[in-house]
Amino acid sequence: MANVFGATSTTDDVLFGVNLRGKRILVTGVSAGLGIETARALAAHGAQVVGAARDLGKAEVATAQVRKDAAAGGGSFEMVALDLASLESVRACAEALLAKREPFDVVIANAGVMATPFGHTVDGFETQFGTNHLGHFALVNRIETLIRAGGRLVNLSSAGHRYGNVDLEDPNFDRTPYDPWVAYGRSKTANILFAVAFDRRHRGRGIRAAAVHPGGIHTELGRHVDPGRLQGMVEQINKQLSAEGKPPFQLKTIPQGAATSVWAAVVASADEIGGRYCENCHVGRVVADDVAINPVSEGVRGYALDPSTAEALWRKSEEMVREAL
Repeated sequence: MANVFGATSTTDDVLFGVNLRGKRILVTGVSAGLGIETARALAAHGAQVVGAARDLGKAEVATAQVRKDAAAGGGSFEMVALDLASLESVRACAEALLAKREPFDVVIANAGVMATPFGHTVDGFETQFGTNHLGHFALVNRIETLIRAGGRLVNLSSAGHRYGNVDLEDPNFDRTPYDPWVAYGRSKTANILFAVAFDRRHRGRGIRAAAVHPGGIHTELGRHVDPGRLQGMVEQINKQLSAEGKPPFQLKTIPQGAATSVWAAVVASADEIGGRYCENCHVGRVVADDVAINPVSEGVRGYALDPSTAEALWRKSEEMVREAL
């Protein structure tokens, strides 16, 4: 009988007894939080992990335990520079990886930003859409020939995708009043749609793609969020949960938050997660767009899995990064 995992499962729980020797895995965003734990858990079980980070000095210090656990578990860990807010950096990273000609079994697009003040990337894209979606879109498609047949792409999304569907007419908020949470929601919806479209394009080679929601975790991702506003959001959520007869919301630990990423990457069956949205170490249920749900309840909005929107986003993304991918 297969193990059943859930919201409180940790990376060590889902990887118990799993030997990843011979597997090579790329993880973006290894200078903090979920990226560090994801890399550590995989390397500790024997994987050859390549971590990408914007600030290699910070990442070098932050990943000391990753290296120790890799050495103890028969894995390895190395790093490559990557600033997702700069297409020049993205392309340089891709070229460096392609030059090595070493294939990957899994790519985990983990890095991201949340609820940032209004701003733009180096290339003029709204910060969250440009960093969370377009940077990964350009990177993954440039190195897709390195993904082995039977490999996987795991995109980090969020329940925050419910804040908004993608707006392909105004992705940079040129005409729309900027709201940091709406912008975050659009970028997280884009992460799911990218997985849907990538999965459709590559499943013929056995390569599958999925999006995952790690859950609510206290990490550096929340550095742009006012603590008072965050507390107010939690209080409102707990009022709703209480009215539904449910216990109050509890943050996950970082090992619990990274568990769904590693589960979708190397534990779950490919057909189970391909083209899907996963949370709490299982595939999330689809919730109709007009059904009201608590912000911390499970479920993915139907618009985030819509194949026609996924294709339209792909075309718009190619137009924005000026590449046919």
